[in-house]
Amino acid sequence: MAALDVINEEVRELVRRRGLNPRRDRLRTRELVDAVIADYEMRSLRSDLPVLPDPDLARKQVLDALAGFGPLQEFLDADDVEEVWINGPGAVFVSRAGVSELTTVVLTEQQITDLIEQLLESSGRRADLSQPFADAALPDGSRVHVVLPDITRRHPSVNIRKFIARPRSLDALAATGTLSPQAARFLRAAVVAGANIVVSGATQAGKTTLLNTLASAIPARERVISCEEVFELNLPSRDWVAMQCRQPSLEGTGEVTLRTLVKEALRMRPDRILIGEVRAAEALDLLLALNAGLPGMGTLHANSARAAIGKLTTLPLLAGQNISSGFVVPTVAASIDLVVHCAREADGARKVTEIVAVPGAAEGTVVETEEIFLSRRGTLVRGAGMSHLGERFARAGLSLHEELGG
Repeated sequence: MAALDVINEEVRELVRRRGLNPRRDRLRTRELVDAVIADYEMRSLRSDLPVLPDPDLARKQVLDALAGFGPLQEFLDADDVEEVWINGPGAVFVSRAGVSELTTVVLTEQQITDLIEQLLESSGRRADLSQPFADAALPDGSRVHVVLPDITRRHPSVNIRKFIARPRSLDALAATGTLSPQAARFLRAAVVAGANIVVSGATQAGKTTLLNTLASAIPARERVISCEEVFELNLPSRDWVAMQCRQPSLEGTGEVTLRTLVKEALRMRPDRILIGEVRAAEALDLLLALNAGLPGMGTLHANSARAAIGKLTTLPLLAGQNISSGFVVPTVAASIDLVVHCAREADGARKVTEIVAVPGAAEGTVVETEEIFLSRRGTLVRGAGMSHLGERFARAGLSLHEELGG
């Protein structure tokens, strides 16, 4: 038996005897591992036990297995890794700067099963035959998504989208080249003025990061209520209540949907409402809230700003047969002020490619738009449109002409 295997067995036995929870009692667990390694090195000098070649590496591997996530922990600790996913025992991938790569890690089926249990444990979420999908958040804010067979063909699918310290302001985001300083200045002023903003883009385009930076511009005196499937937003310390959905129990009861959260948020005296991601019928509740004069922001999967507006005119129809396009289209036109579209470039860089204004008019089933900023040869430049937000800017003590760089 290899030295590391002996140490692992001894540590696990002592953990069981002492009733330690390695994830909660990290200091005591570390002290225990140090003591076992020191004792093993002394015994290996006086016996035929295999020599431990690298005590520091052994210490990390044992701690990773007990208090971390085993072979995945090195990627979760790496600052340049954004996401980790498992397609099967020999298919563990990571994403660095938006570019995916296959790692050399090979797992067993049992290791994958154990990892899933460990990943879901801290959040109280579950995944089993009756509930083969699970969304959860790790203590550090990283997001976990699990899909079990037979929904997947053979092996469970696991995605860990790491919580990474990202730019916390629009100016910081502009400094990374995601958008121009002029566009950042306009968006900051639009948030202060109470504009209703939808952030659109494909998966991994940077929607949540952009929504976070927009939310950082909300005046500190305002009370913010956020609704998400899983906690991802991270606002500065302020009057902020964050809520997330809940899966049904084993008996099929207790589910809390995003629609429910949006409705409850309206009863909590919000000055501003944030929706982590609009996917279905909750779009109707969001539109009704915005149309009633409550400023808000949210994210939406779409391929362009125009596609995002089109999606907002159809998703509310899922709320019931009594909801018609004749009601939804003018409501979208009257409720949404700006759509900010972001995209991921071929090299993995995230960019804002469009900022479109919705001035409030609609013709038939088409909502009218104006291009405030657009992308030309990879650069965000001023478009021909002039936002309709002049009066709201003025009430906030701002000049639309100046904020647009005119």
